[in-house]
This record gives sequence, C-alpha cells and structure tokens, in this order.
Amino acid sequence: MFPPLRHTFLRFSDGGQAALKFLTVRGGLLVCALFLLAGLALAGDYGIGPDEGIQRRIAQGNLNYILGRAEVNDPQLITTDRYYGVAFELPMLLAERVLGITDYHYVHRLRLTLTHIFFIVGAFCCYRLAWRLFDNRLIALFALLLFLLHPRLYAHSFVNSKDLPFLSMFSIALYLLERAFRRDTIGAFLLLGIAVGLLTNLRIAGVALLPAVLAMRGLDLWGADGGAGRKPILLTAGLFTLAAGLTLYAVTPYAWTNPVDYLTAALALTVNHPNVVFELFQGRLIPSTELPPHYGLTWFGITTPPLVLLLGLVGMAAILAQSLARPGAVFRNSRRRFQLLLLAGFILPLLAAALLGSNLYGNWRQLFFIYAPFCLLAAGGLHWLAAALIRQSAVRAGAYGMGGLGLGLILLQMAQLHPQQQVYFNFLVDRTTPNYLQSQYEMDSWRLLAREGLEYLLARHPGETLIVGTARAAVKILPAADRQRLIVGIAAREADYALAGPGQSQRPDLAFNGGYQRRVYNNAVLSVKPLQGEGMTAAAKAAYGEFYRQATVGEPIIRGDYDIYRTGRILTWVKEDCRPGDRAARFGVKVYPAPAELRDGYIPNQVAYDFRENDGVRLGRRCLALIELPDYPIDFILAGQYADWESRAVWWPRPLWSGLHSLARPGLEEVIAAGGESNLRQSDGGVPFALYPQAGRISYYRNPCAPADTAAGFFLHIIPEDAADLPRERRRYGFANRDFAFDRWGEHFEGKCLAVVPLPDYPIREIRTGQYVSGQGPLWAADLPGP
Repeated sequence: MFPPLRHTFLRFSDGGQAALKFLTVRGGLLVCALFLLAGLALAGDYGIGPDEGIQRRIAQGNLNYILGRAEVNDPQLITTDRYYGVAFELPMLLAERVLGITDYHYVHRLRLTLTHIFFIVGAFCCYRLAWRLFDNRLIALFALLLFLLHPRLYAHSFVNSKDLPFLSMFSIALYLLERAFRRDTIGAFLLLGIAVGLLTNLRIAGVALLPAVLAMRGLDLWGADGGAGRKPILLTAGLFTLAAGLTLYAVTPYAWTNPVDYLTAALALTVNHPNVVFELFQGRLIPSTELPPHYGLTWFGITTPPLVLLLGLVGMAAILAQSLARPGAVFRNSRRRFQLLLLAGFILPLLAAALLGSNLYGNWRQLFFIYAPFCLLAAGGLHWLAAALIRQSAVRAGAYGMGGLGLGLILLQMAQLHPQQQVYFNFLVDRTTPNYLQSQYEMDSWRLLAREGLEYLLARHPGETLIVGTARAAVKILPAADRQRLIVGIAAREADYALAGPGQSQRPDLAFNGGYQRRVYNNAVLSVKPLQGEGMTAAAKAAYGEFYRQATVGEPIIRGDYDIYRTGRILTWVKEDCRPGDRAARFGVKVYPAPAELRDGYIPNQVAYDFRENDGVRLGRRCLALIELPDYPIDFILAGQYADWESRAVWWPRPLWSGLHSLARPGLEEVIAAGGESNLRQSDGGVPFALYPQAGRISYYRNPCAPADTAAGFFLHIIPEDAADLPRERRRYGFANRDFAFDRWGEHFEGKCLAVVPLPDYPIREIRTGQYVSGQGPLWAADLPGP
C-alpha cells in the first residue's frame, strides 16, 4: 500500500539538517516527554468519572480474594463490572497502599496521573509501529501526535481508567504483533501472548486478537516449505496461545475457580450489557438498547478532528485499492497483511456492535480502542499523499505543512476547552446555534464539569459554607479545606446552588435564575445557578399530591423521622413538617430477598437511594419521595437515613434513624422482638449474639446493641459435607473463609443490631463463627451445625 518514502526533506544547512535529524530520530521520545510533563502539571484540573469508585471497589475485592480475605462471591466481585479485569486497576490500588496515600484528593490525583502515563506509553508504541510500517520518522511523529491530540481521548486519558487503558494496551499489542512477525522469534511471540492476555483482561473484546494472530500464522504455515519450515511456525503459534491463556488466567482472580464460565459470561456481557440508560441522541431520548446501528460510527464521526477523518479515509481507500489490485500479495507479504489487520481493527468492531445490537452508551467510549488502528490509517493516508507527490517537492512540502497546521488547530481547540476536552465536537454538527448541541447530544455525561463548578462557587463565596445540589463525587476530590466548606444537599431545591448538566435546567418542576455557565462553542454544558422558590408546576404538584393521598390510606410500615408506607412495590417516604436540612443526609433501603432468590449466596439487592430531583419533592412543608422495590420475593427491608456516607470505606454507614420491616416472613419480627432467646443456638461459653443458620444465610442478632459491640471483626468458617465443594485454594484449609466486618452485612436500628451473611449453596456440615481482634485472638466463638 504505502511504498517506502525516502529523501523527502528539502535541503538545509548543515546545522538545520542536524537539528532535523535529531528531531526525527529522537522526536518521539521528546514529544512523549513534553506531553508527560504537561500531563503531570494538568492532571489536577480534571474531575472524577462515575466509574472511579466502582473500579476501585472491584480492585479491592480482587485483592481481598487474592489474600484469602474473601470468597469468590464477595459483593465487590459479584457485579457485572467483575468482567472488567484488574490488570490495570490492581497496580493503581497497590500504588496507593505503597505510597501511603489516604486522602482521596491525592488518591484521585494519583489515579489520573497513572492512567495518563499509560496513555502516553500506548501513544509511543503507536509511534514505533508507524515508524516500522512507513519507514519514515516524520510520518511516525505525525501518527504519535494524532494519537495524543484527539480532544475527547485526551480528557478521558486522565479520568477513564476503564476504556483508555484498553486503548493503550491495544496499541501496545498491535506494536508487539508487528514486532513478533517481523522478528519471528519465540521470545517475541511469548511477549505478544502476554500482551494479548493483559488486553483480554482489561476487556474481553481483546480476545479477538488471538484468532487474528493465529490466522496470520496460518498463512505463514500455508506458504512454508516442508516440515522444517512449518515446525517453528507451529511452535511459536502454540507458545503464543499458551502465554495468552496463562497471562489472562494469572491476572484474572475471578476466573481462577471456573475460567470457562468466566469467558462465556464475559463474552455474553460484551454483546448484551444489562445496564439500560437513556441517551440523548440526535434530539431524541432513547433507551441504550434501542439506539440505531449507526450510533457508534456517528459519535466517532462527529467527535474526531476533521484532519484525522480525512486522512483516515484516504488511508483506508489506499489499502483497499492496493489489496484489490494485487490480492495475492496479502498472502505473501506480512506488512500487507498487517495493513489489512488495521483496517479490520477499525471496521469490524463498529460492524459487530451494529449487527449484534450491542448495548452501547456514553457516546463511543466502549469503542475508543478503534482509534489506535484508525490513527495509523490516517498516518498512512498522509504517507500515501506525500508518496504520490514525490516529484513535486513544493506540493509535498505543502501537504506536510497542511498536516502540521491541522495539528496546531487541534491543539489550539484543546487549549480553549481545557480541562473539558471531552465535550469536543467537529464541524459536522452545528456548533454555533445556541443550545443546539445540548438539545441533540449528550454533552458531559460523566459530569466531569462538576469540579469546575464547585471551584467557581468556592471562589465566589470565600470563607462561606455552601449547600450544593448533587456533585457528591466531585466534592470528595477537592482539597480538604474546600471539602469542609461544602454540604451536598440530596434534594436540589434545598441547596443554595444546583449544578445542572445539559437538559437538567429544562425540567418543568425546577426554576432557575441566572448564574455561571461553562460553554463550549456557544452552547452551555454546565450551569451553576442559585435556586429560588419551589419552582414546581401546578400539574406536578397535583400529581405528587395524589401519590401522597393514595400511599397514606393505611398505617406506615416503619416509623422514624420519616414515616414509610408501602403500596405494592412502591415505598413512599413522608415527613409532614419538613425543614431545610432534613434531607441533607443520605437515605438507604437494604433489601433482603427470600432464600430462593439468592444467587451463589449473594444478596443481590442492597441499594442506597438519594432524594434526588426525580426521587423526592417538597409539597409545602411536606417532604415526599417514591422508591420502587425489586420485583422478586423479599423477606424484609431495612430503611433509614445515614450519616458519614463518603467518609468510611464501607457500604452502609452509621444510621441517623432506621427501621426494619418483614414483607414475606411475619415470624421474623416476632423473633427479633422477643430477643431471640428461645431460638438461640450458642455454645456453653455464652455468645452475645443470637445466631440463626438458615438455607443460604446466617443471621446475627443482638438486643440491646451498641456500636462498640460490633466494632471487632467477625470470623465465619464454613466446613462443607464434601471438601470437593471448596474452592481449590481453600481445600488445604478444610473450610471456606467468610470473615467480615459488621458494616458490610449488618445494621444498627432502634438500639438493636442485625447482620445477615450469605452462605454457600452446597451442603454444610458445621459452622464456626465469632468475633476477634487482630493480634489478640477471638472474643467469643460458637460451633453450629449446618442449616
């Protein structure tokens, strides 16, 4: 496709030629070093993405599992996100621990920095690969800058530790793939196998490189002469496959017990992710499962700089033209095969997402990895244009000049948008009509602008304490002195200010007046606005009033600061005399399903709820919120209001008030009310908790119960009837270890405490449980027969 391009530079003086030679030979390292320094300086400007907390919890769950502190059904592992491996997240978590960083402001800064450094590593591999493909260091520098200067990807290279590491690792794997076929050594193919294993760990879609490499080896095998020529090909293919499989297994703790199930479920999740969100796309609010097939391609087209799009199309056309003109060369020439692989690496993921109806959302972030091959295609497009103009040096120089000018324009636009490059759109959409973009497309779906809005408010009100609507995650990444000045109001109408993303300011039940707006191309992206009055329409008031009348016909199921009523699957929370600040703390509902609904011993629904704009409202002096329960059979719920939500590394913090209600088993409330003595199973040593082993769970109950009574850790050792039921790594111990902190599975309410811990679904011979203090031994212990 792209013939070698040499002698492409105009004659310079000796000094100019020396400088140019240094630039081309060391330019890649120099550019990466400059971007690294810039990234270190700019990392603190970026906000926090919605997945950061999830990613850290998954890493912590895997670390606990590796250290034997948790089983495979630990709640930090039993989520759909467990299929996003921890080959990148776990080293970041370990870096936090090694450096002793505990303040989340600095934890966040470390994560931003490490994610961006890995992005630069991926860019450098793109540079090296372009150098090998085109035999031209200037074209390689161009590819490097194209990789680094995609506005949206640049912002995500700090805040997105899920999709961007996959893009970076994909670039690394492509470079190692070309290197392996060029060198054709065992060591090169082993290194490629390790890279493919790591890539597949980050996202299961990376497994597609495995058959691609084997197919290319198959072509080599087909063209080999005799058995002597085929033996090394078979050997390297086998070792590559083995290295990829072993690496994936080694860095994926969740797959250790059953790798086949892991791969099957992960692939199914890639095709059909269960999360369904509503996406604003081309002016319509559409469920993510019903987005049109061109969704990913459209987002790629309107958010990629025009220079890259144009050159990428030229590069693709050149590959197709060369392949159609000389199809046999594909089988004989490894470089030509690799060029087709780049084309497939861009087109096939888009085609697969469209044909399979994949559940994409959040623009094209799940497809960010296709930019690595497209970037090389675009560099190849410039290379082809320059080669076509080889005899017209002035025109050729003009082509290079236009490419450089285009890069400069992209850099200028990124500087203007900083630190919000994730809202970049190109000229293919209307960027001049006010409010057009935000009426057509999701803008800042990750709410990265919230940090900037909070910093604006803090500067506007020096020394004051403010209540702000939402932006809880953005508050915790601010410096400690700033965090102390902000209170997150759960309901926006109780706050001094609301931070509204695109479309939120148009809600009919909210009224705003003037204020700060962050704009991109004359379109508001985020507004920080003072709130006034109720702002609720008459129709909205009437609708909520009818909800209140229907819900309060009977008696409340839980009485507390709020009375809670149940109508079918709807819980209605009511406070008749609701004052400012009553809704400032977090609300939560803990749902315990019936034993038949337990999956692998895990309680599948323990959900916290905010009184957000769509959950709670104020009707005069009355506060009202409507929350839907899950549709499976439920034993009981624990509901209340909780303090210190973000300050403790637990799921459920200290309750301000809470209440327990049984939905499916009326006898449970009577047992608890009686103190449980008649049902207590305990050893002769005097156990301070009533213990209730049941199918699928064990319950711990104490009355009265103070916070100090549950401060020590609990140990829970489960001895099965058949040792073969134990995970492989636990068989030498003879029991499954389910040690836990009370905050994970338990709750204090009305001076009592209750914890319900899942048990495995295999037959249990004996349970040993109690409390212990690390380094001092058990405080109490009990031996119980299996349920």
